This record gives sequence, structure tokens and C-alpha cells, in this order.
Amino acid sequence: MSVERRQELVEPSHAKLSIVRQCRLLSISRSTWYYKPVPESEATLALMQMIDTVFLDCPWYGSRQMVRHLGRIGHEVGRHRVRRLMAKMGLAAIYQRPRTSDPHPEHRIYPYLLRKLAITRPNHVWCTDITYLPMRRGFLYLVAIMDWATRKVLAWRVSNTMDVGFCVEALKEALARYGKPEIFNTDQGSQFTGFAFTGVLQAANIKISMDGRGRWMDNVFIERLWRSLKYECVYLNDFETGSDLRKGVGRWFDYYNNHRPHSTLAGRTPTEAYGQIDFSDQVGHAPPDLKTKLAA
Repeated sequence: MSVERRQELVEPSHAKLSIVRQCRLLSISRSTWYYKPVPESEATLALMQMIDTVFLDCPWYGSRQMVRHLGRIGHEVGRHRVRRLMAKMGLAAIYQRPRTSDPHPEHRIYPYLLRKLAITRPNHVWCTDITYLPMRRGFLYLVAIMDWATRKVLAWRVSNTMDVGFCVEALKEALARYGKPEIFNTDQGSQFTGFAFTGVLQAANIKISMDGRGRWMDNVFIERLWRSLKYECVYLNDFETGSDLRKGVGRWFDYYNNHRPHSTLAGRTPTEAYGQIDFSDQVGHAPPDLKTKLAA
């Protein structure tokens, strides 16, 4: 259960249990329950949406290059501010970074298993990622579980924090509805390297694969999903509330899965392709080089 959901269970007027006792039983700190986050200003939210739009087109931009780009289009802003906002949005440039420390024992980094692997059938490989979704007066985070071969979105959740709980909920829903994949691929984000997430995969005997650090192209198909979702739904609607955004995203995923044909799926929708046992004759053999696919 996510932290925000546990916070909602606290009843300030409970006749027998104090707030301190309820927080202890729910495994949250009292300060977490009392804390009321200060919303970003409208100007900052507009800047965050602009950064997100630029990053979709130029995912290799770090904070320094992002500041230069914003300056060239008439928005002078300091690097520290841009770096803070990019971190809050979960945006990290794709360049490789040196490994400066060993990972925590409970945050093992698994090897990337998809290199030169022919992925041509449903439930061979699933993948996941988190993205930032702007609204008119705030923002939420979205996680989605996708079947790699068919591009079908199997489960998704939105949250107002980057807490691992909403990622685990989406994973469990996908496993309950669609069985399990042979391999599950993620990036090296803390939500996916911690035992709360990897433990679910290990318990189901699923092989875990993780992208090279900072290499968005290792998980390119779900990155394309984010781009389509934002340009075809989120940016066009400028949602007012979280409830509006959830409904809009839900409608778009229904359209994407059931009504949007893909050329790489021989003109079928993801749901149609997922229903096939083996479609390697239509899709082809090993997927082409990711850089070639990206350029196309």
C-alpha cells in the first residue's frame, strides 16, 4: 500500500486511537501525516511543462544544456533551479555516468538481458518506466507496465509522489491479469531496484533486466509511449485536476491498446497482437538496431 493511501486511513477524530498510535500502526511517521506540501507557483509549473516538452525532443539534455536552450528561446533561468525541477520530474540525461559507489545490498543492479535478443511473442519481455504528467495546477507521476513485443499497456497507476507503492500496485495488477513474462526490464531508478519491487519479480521466478545507467534507448518503446501520450492527450487537454487526468489517461490507453494500429505490428492494435500466440512471421526476426528504429 502506498504512503499516500496509508495517510488517508488516519482518522483524526478516532475515539480510541490517537494520531500517533494510528501512524505507528500504519508504519508512517507523524510528521509525514501532518506535512502539507507547498504547491509550485503557476510560473514554475509552466516552466516544468516547458522543460518536459524540450526533454521529449532532446533527452540527452542535462541541466546545463537545458538552461542554454531555455535562454535561446527567451526564458532566462538559473541552472540550480532547472536542476532541482528536473530532479523533481524524474528527468535524467541519457549520457553515461561514472559509477562512483557500490549499490546498497538491497538495491542490486541486474545486468541488461535484451541485447541481441529476438523478442517476437507476447509475455516474453515486459518493461516499465515512470514519467511526469503536468496539469493546470500541479502534476502527477505515471507508471506503466508494457509488453515489449506487442506494445500493449498491461497496467498503469498515477501518484502524487515517487513512492514505490504505486509501481508495485501496477506490477501486481499486470501479473494478476496477464500471467507473467520470462524477463522484466526496467531502468535503474530506485523504485525498481529496491526489494519491494524486485522481490515481487523474484517470487514469480521472473528474470530481471536493467538498462545501462542513463541509457533511455535500452527501454526505447516505453519512451515512445510517453511521447505519444503527452502529445496526443496530456498537452492537448491541460487537465484541471488529478481525477480529470486519470480519466483522460485511461481513455487514451484504451484507444492506444484497442484502436490504434501499429505499422510494426502489421497494422494490428496492441490488443490484437497480444492475443496471438506467435507472430514472428509478421513482425520479423530479431528487432532492428534501436538507433535505426529511433531514427525511423
